Amino acid sequence: MQILVLQASPRMKGNTAWMAEEFKTAAEKGGHEVKIVNVSHQKIAGCLACEYCHTKGNGSCIQKDDMQALYPLMSEAEMLVLAAPIYYFTLCAQMQAPIQRMYCVNKPAKVKKMALLVSSYSPNVYDGAIAEYKDICRYWGAEDCGIVTAKSDEQKTEATGQKIADIVALMNS
Repeated sequence: MQILVLQASPRMKGNTAWMAEEFKTAAEKGGHEVKIVNVSHQKIAGCLACEYCHTKGNGSCIQKDDMQALYPLMSEAEMLVLAAPIYYFTLCAQMQAPIQRMYCVNKPAKVKKMALLVSSYSPNVYDGAIAEYKDICRYWGAEDCGIVTAKSDEQKTEATGQKIADIVALMNS
């Protein structure tokens, strides 16, 4: 399976990046192809709501930024993993931009499975991100393979690594 992980932490060695790498390692052991894209290091603007994509653009966005490189990756992915830090009760802005920019194509054609990996230094801050993720799964018709949250004392631990491995086991079944 071709898996795309959108990793949205600006911290290259941070907790979210660690979760994405743990997922990649486990999925590759299972024979999957995994590509991680750190969207926080991309120049991706928010949707302008100009409707160019649905009028003159024939499904393509008028904005020509780093999102142009993501569209082909998204169109080939059979699974999408969102890996994001929670800064203020929902997916961070770096993750919101590429999600919102999918408006022009409606949904990735081949994505059948999804997973969510989120980290924060605080407990009880995940509800907004989880609700958004579940709404995306429903709208895209994608199977929710699992959600892993990791607050400060759960980050970079064997237990969190096992929860990530469990997602990979579920997606293989």
